[in-house]
Amino acid sequence: MKKSPLQIARAAYQPKLPKALKGQVKLVEGEKTQSVADQNEIQKLFPNTYGMPLLKFETAGVSTSLNDHRPINAGVILSGGQAPGGHNVISGLFDGLKAIHKDSKLYGFLMGPGGLVDHNYIELTAEIIDEYRNTGGFDIIGSGRTKLEDPEQYDKGLKILKKLDIKALVIIGGDDSNTNACVLAEYYVAKNAGIQVIGCPKTIDGDLKNEMIETSFGFDTACKVYSELIGNIQRDCNSARKYWHFIKLMGRSASHIALECALQTQPNICIISEEVEAKQQSLDEIVAYIAEAVAYRGKNGKNFGTVLIPEGLIEFIPEMRVLMDELNDYLAHHAEEFAAIDKNEQRAYMISKLSPKNAEVYASLPEGVARQLTLDRDPHGNVQVSLIETEKLLAEMVGAKLAQWKKEGKYIGKFATQVHFFGYEGRCAAPSNYDADYCYALGYTASLLIANGKTGYISSIRNTTESAENWIAGGVPTTMMMNMERRHGAMKPVIQKALVRLDGAPFKTFASQRDVWAKETCYVYPGPIQYFGPTEVCDQPSQTLLLEQGKTI
Repeated sequence: MKKSPLQIARAAYQPKLPKALKGQVKLVEGEKTQSVADQNEIQKLFPNTYGMPLLKFETAGVSTSLNDHRPINAGVILSGGQAPGGHNVISGLFDGLKAIHKDSKLYGFLMGPGGLVDHNYIELTAEIIDEYRNTGGFDIIGSGRTKLEDPEQYDKGLKILKKLDIKALVIIGGDDSNTNACVLAEYYVAKNAGIQVIGCPKTIDGDLKNEMIETSFGFDTACKVYSELIGNIQRDCNSARKYWHFIKLMGRSASHIALECALQTQPNICIISEEVEAKQQSLDEIVAYIAEAVAYRGKNGKNFGTVLIPEGLIEFIPEMRVLMDELNDYLAHHAEEFAAIDKNEQRAYMISKLSPKNAEVYASLPEGVARQLTLDRDPHGNVQVSLIETEKLLAEMVGAKLAQWKKEGKYIGKFATQVHFFGYEGRCAAPSNYDADYCYALGYTASLLIANGKTGYISSIRNTTESAENWIAGGVPTTMMMNMERRHGAMKPVIQKALVRLDGAPFKTFASQRDVWAKETCYVYPGPIQYFGPTEVCDQPSQTLLLEQGKTI
């Protein structure tokens, strides 16, 4: 198979490991833990894996029993959407297992958790692993979105784990996948099955983090890819000087990606969903905010600019959420009746069926977006938010408001738009040096958690704004990150999502500068990810992480 020069060069890259993971290693137990909320409920649901201590690996200085360990057979699953660095987690896990004993084996279950249930797997050999080191994507074994939440699934999985003499399973995924991993760990302990379950924190959205999980892997790379594209658009924007670019970025439940890309590129406008919700901003207020910036720049001869929009914004606008709830409820009971209506009449039909306030909001929406709200639904009957073209919605509504202002003599500029959605472009990029190192260390740490007999933990690497040799490796009990939330009508234990904190340093830094960015042209052009060269160019973590750690940017 032909490879690019970059592929060949990256294959030779050796990820950096924390010094605590080199040579003789000992495990140090820290404080006992409790869940972030709903302690009594979580403890009742996880009696065998609740309250476990924080773990930290340190240099032993003397030989430990780990060096006399017997071979370990382990399994690995990639779960959910792709994120740069997944292959390096598997590479680190493989190398760690082989360092424990040369006869250890690693099996990959194919196409996500479904591979465990359906007994589809391959043995990952050194020859296979070496083909995928430092590469993007999840294609080494594929990924899937099957949820492990049924005892029948657990028992089916247990059969193949026993057959292959697998003692531990590593699940690489986001908050839902790691929640399922924790439930699976508890189930296997309760059954005395002899199977450990370890998680690794993955999601480009950046919403799986806390005091012990500094960042989810893939966030750094994806944001750098998106920021390169935004920078390219801003260069074009500042050259042609005739378009406003509305750019939607991945991140349904949190705005971490939009905020990070704003810090890297300094666009004219960036909307943060969490701020919209906190301030109870209406759709019209958001449109007016953008239009005011367009009008100000137009008055000064700058008929161009960039607007960053989080993917999930529409769910955070109170009036839109109320509208979608009523639409979901109505269409759940009248889907056939609605489908029988002529397409040209569906908009008027829906307006007639909604409550007055929701009908007013619905009528104000552009035709295309209004149609998406009624037609694109998930298996649970809810609007598929990722398919709502929020970038077009805002571009059209800003255009309409400016046209009205022009009639009233409040606007003298010209307004033309281009719309973009950056999503899949960043999910399978070759990992940045940060993610390559971080992911390899996560996988290697997972192997040591397995060797020490731990289960119900997520691999943790901290202190990552320092040089890699000073990173802190260990494990955090998954139950520590949990709370109870209503899902599909029932209260369930889930890992608490980390939203953008409006009192946090990243948002406050952004908020302190955005007024200047809106009026002036302060664009930054990050360029592509650099893998070779000065460390300040190649090895920098995200702006978000630096600010959260109290570092300057």
